[in-house]
Amino acid sequence: MVEQQRPEGERGRATKRVTLHDVARAAGVSHQTVSRAINGKGEIDPRTRRRVLDVARELRYRPSRFARGLVRPDAVTIGLIVPDVVNPFFPEFVAGVIAAADRRGWTVVVTSTENDRSREPSMVGSLGRQVDALVGYLSHPDPELDPHVGTVPLVIMDRGTDSSSHALVQVDTAAGVRAGLRHLIDRGHRRIGMIDCPSVCAPEVRRRTFLEVAAEHALPVDDGWITVGDQSLDGGATAFEALRAAHPDVTAVFAFNDLVAIGALRAARRLGVRVPADCAVIGYDGLSIAELVDPPLTTLHLDKRRLGELAVHQVDRLLTGELPPPAVLTPHLIVRGTT
Repeated sequence: MVEQQRPEGERGRATKRVTLHDVARAAGVSHQTVSRAINGKGEIDPRTRRRVLDVARELRYRPSRFARGLVRPDAVTIGLIVPDVVNPFFPEFVAGVIAAADRRGWTVVVTSTENDRSREPSMVGSLGRQVDALVGYLSHPDPELDPHVGTVPLVIMDRGTDSSSHALVQVDTAAGVRAGLRHLIDRGHRRIGMIDCPSVCAPEVRRRTFLEVAAEHALPVDDGWITVGDQSLDGGATAFEALRAAHPDVTAVFAFNDLVAIGALRAARRLGVRVPADCAVIGYDGLSIAELVDPPLTTLHLDKRRLGELAVHQVDRLLTGELPPPAVLTPHLIVRGTT
């Protein structure tokens, strides 16, 4: 895990700033062409724009908002993109970002895609023109994001894929899934189902790890024991009902987040399924509300505020001209009444 912090007096201190003219010289174009390429304005050949952006990223160039008269030269503003401000996971994460930024005297601007991934590229482009750096839960791959990112330093949260251009904060999803399934197996469960969501944070890792653990322990389950649900209480309830209808002998369910797990608990009560006597349920994220349900939810806990701190630390390093290695956070199991 990337945990090192520079002394307070060194934060934000950078080497000589790369200028627009430096980029123009390296790319072999005029500074007007660089300006058009970076700002997305004016007629410019797409191949030329791509070359200019590649050079600008390689040099770690970022436009000066101060030069455009927008802010003080010593101010830093982070643009933060989350998929959903209602989901209890994200307010804790946002609070971590704001607290870490505040310690540096930085400002944070928060916006949401409202769970519409199609909005990600345009939101990256519009917000990126207003801030010094971006942090975002973004599902699109680099080639789809980069034309909109331009040269703004970007930290991508828990996307599940590597990047050669942007800083990353990753959750060790495989370790979390393994810990949860090991706990269920140790409790004697063999027929374990999973409620997943393909569009959220490394779904291929969850599915692959589930099937690997099943094979390692010779469980009589396959990908037919994985059902898909929306990331909501109703989505979890519907998915649990579908899983029980397809596999009435299921004795444990692993849900991809706590909201879905709580929805599964509600469905179990409606169906007359006793938890954990008839079917155990385990969640993921470690939301505070998981302690309040009856019975309290067993979950894989993530320190959401720490995730926010790691994101700001990655921004700090990007602003010095460094592309840092991924910062990684590992969830830990909290055993409560549902298993």
